[in-house]
Amino acid sequence: MTEHRHTVEQDEQGLRIDKLLSKVDTDTSRSQIQAWIKEDHVTVNGSPIKNNYKCQAGDDIAWEIPEVKELDVVAEDIPLEIVYEDKDLLVVNKPRGMVVHPSAGHASGTLVNALLYHCQDLSGINGVLRPGIVHRIDKDTSGLLVVAKNDLAHISLAEQLKDKHVERKYMAIVHGEISHEYGTIEAPIGRDPKDRQKMAVVDDGKDAVTHFEVIDRFQNFTFIECKLETGRTHQIRVHMQYIGHPLAGDPKYGPRKTLELDGQALHASVLGFEHPQTSEWLSFQADPPKVFADALNDLTKMS
Repeated sequence: MTEHRHTVEQDEQGLRIDKLLSKVDTDTSRSQIQAWIKEDHVTVNGSPIKNNYKCQAGDDIAWEIPEVKELDVVAEDIPLEIVYEDKDLLVVNKPRGMVVHPSAGHASGTLVNALLYHCQDLSGINGVLRPGIVHRIDKDTSGLLVVAKNDLAHISLAEQLKDKHVERKYMAIVHGEISHEYGTIEAPIGRDPKDRQKMAVVDDGKDAVTHFEVIDRFQNFTFIECKLETGRTHQIRVHMQYIGHPLAGDPKYGPRKTLELDGQALHASVLGFEHPQTSEWLSFQADPPKVFADALNDLTKMS
């Protein structure tokens, strides 16, 4: 690894560490620097810090540029439903049951494995295990995802997500009959202090906002459309549980007695964003999978 150093000047005091380093190292994007900070390649006065660290005059910043790794994730010939593709990005309709990127316990069969077989051009900002991945949806959530083929597209799409310019709508079936037509849930989300494998509404969590609209009501269940303003881990699942209407089939946040869906009834149905190169607004829609549609039909018959 190559090490670099910088001493914080008086006029740089108060700047976030990631912003300062992107000015010092003009060849490296802020997103890449943030990834280095997360991987502890950046220290201040000899100690690792977080992306939101505010620099102080005299701070000794050291950062290592990691060696470029050969991509060791295996390309796999897994069928993909590609909704749109050009030289900068592609939009896929991810099936239920597919993990987005490799991790402990999921070394193969992921969306990334399939993408590497389909195309070799994927952005490298998120490292070896998550090439091209700008945002994620859970394993048992189906629906639309945008994938970046180069770093410029990745940076643009990530900024749009951060600035809340990406349109994301989800279909969901929840427990209980919601009496009102519309609602907004604004409650911070973070790790559940009682169970680190789960997320929860907690006082010191990250801001999270979910809007929802009732599409149809059934006996003991409601079919809704959710619109994400933020994109926290498990956001819709946590927020709907928080207001007493957990998702049907959700093994982590829902009741044991539920619809037999083998996973939460959640589908990313609409995705819209500005094209990174042309600035054209692109919008895509995907119907829910058969298991979701069948559940709706069964509820209709029972009501």
